[in-house]
Formats: sequence, C-alpha cells, structure tokens
Amino acid sequence: MNKISSIPGINHCDSGNFFLLAGPCAIEGRDIAMSIAEKIITLTESLKIPYIFKGSYRKANRSRIDSFSGIGDEKALKILAEIRNTFKVPVVTDIHSAEEASMAAEYVDVLQIPAFLCRQTDILIAAAKTGKWINIKKGQFVSPASMIFAVNKIKDSGNENIILTDRGTMFGYQDIVVDFRGIPEMKKFGVPLVLDITHSLQQPNQSSGVTGGKPELIETIARAGIATGVDGIFLETHPDPANAKSDGANMLHLDRLEKLLYNLSKIRAVTESLK
Repeated sequence: MNKISSIPGINHCDSGNFFLLAGPCAIEGRDIAMSIAEKIITLTESLKIPYIFKGSYRKANRSRIDSFSGIGDEKALKILAEIRNTFKVPVVTDIHSAEEASMAAEYVDVLQIPAFLCRQTDILIAAAKTGKWINIKKGQFVSPASMIFAVNKIKDSGNENIILTDRGTMFGYQDIVVDFRGIPEMKKFGVPLVLDITHSLQQPNQSSGVTGGKPELIETIARAGIATGVDGIFLETHPDPANAKSDGANMLHLDRLEKLLYNLSKIRAVTESLK
C-alpha cells in the first residue's frame, strides 16, 4: 500500500485508508470529465482517500462496430492531462497495443493493461519500459495464482511500479463472479492489490452485444473486498449512467459515491485495527 506514495501527485498515502481509482468508463467530453473529477476529488479529500482519476481515452474492446469507442485519442488524452494539471491528481488510462504505451505515457501517470490483454507480453514490456506505474487487470479467464507471470513480466522488464487489479472471473457465458479466495493469493505477490467493483458485476451479453450488469450489488462487493484486505478499490461512476456512452449498466451513480466511500472507510478502519 505504501508503495503507491511514489505515484506523482497522489495524496493521503499515510492516512491508512484504501486508495481509489475511479471515474467514467470512457472520456465522453471535457466538461463531464472535469465535473466528475471535481466531485470525486472533493469526496476523497474529505475522507483522506488517496485518489487516481480513471478514464479510458479509447474503448478498443467493443462487441459491436457501432458501439461508442471514443472522441479521438489525442483529444481524450489531452482532457486527461488537463484533469491531472488542474486538480493535481494522477490519472490512469487503458492502452490496447504496444505502440500505444509511449504515446499514452506522455499524458498520464498510470498505464492500465485491460483484462483481455494481461497475457500479451509485448504490451506488458512496452508499458514497463515507459517507467510509468502499470495497473494490470486480471483476465476473466486467468486464475489468481497465474497472475504472478504478468507481474514478473513487468519486473523483468526493469519496472517495479506495479498494481494488480482483480475484476472477477467468467462463470458460464454471461456472468462474472469474484472469488475472494484470490485476494490473499494475489496479496502474496507483494504489489498493491485492487478490486474492480463495477466490472466484476458485468453480465456480458453475447446475443445483443450490449453488456448488462448488477449495480445494486456494488456496495456488497466493495464491502467484501475491503474486509478481505484489498489495498484499493476501482470503480466507474457517472452522473447519468443510463445515458453513459459505455458500460452504463454496471456503473455507480455519482450521487451514491459519497455514502459508499464513507461506509468503506469505516470498514477499512475496523480491518486495520484488527491486524
């Protein structure tokens, strides 16, 4: 947990609280991204939660060709950089190929490896060589124990700045579950461990090409994650999930974030007192 204190711009690392990666699924435009960032920063400052703003500059993994994929790479990356510079917080975004690593690294502090790509050696090596922090999402098809190999690819490429994020495991064709036995397993790797709450509640729909979800279980999964010892929480939030351009079905409404973070902070304090 203490290792994340070296992420440029991150605050409250000595508070003992979990850290948070949160924001919209995709960068839909400057104004909405800035307003979401401002709201979350107000809450995390009040609760002394170390915070990293999350927003994908492009959504490369879409089921249908007519699904929203982004507003343009450079435009979205510049918005992420503006959030970083305006609010003095670190930002994280996904990359989808080795060639994107150096480009995205110019604008953000943390490069995220999507779950579907966690075994792609060339992407992991390219990301590592930027010197940025790397957040590796656990593949839905990979066991917790097997993620040590992705972690070691980053380390063997000369980069020790690693975050590992669990986002559930495929259960059948159209459901995802979180196996909490994997939390202590991956904690053994010695890198900060995050639980991705909202993606863990996705229900991939192969028949319509539009992913569903169970957002009513966000707090249930988040509470369990904090109780089982994760270092951080990842979630996507939006002021109007029903009209979000990506992953709206499993996002948390921004108005509900304050209560969630307050409750999780209380649980975190209890778990820390029991160590």
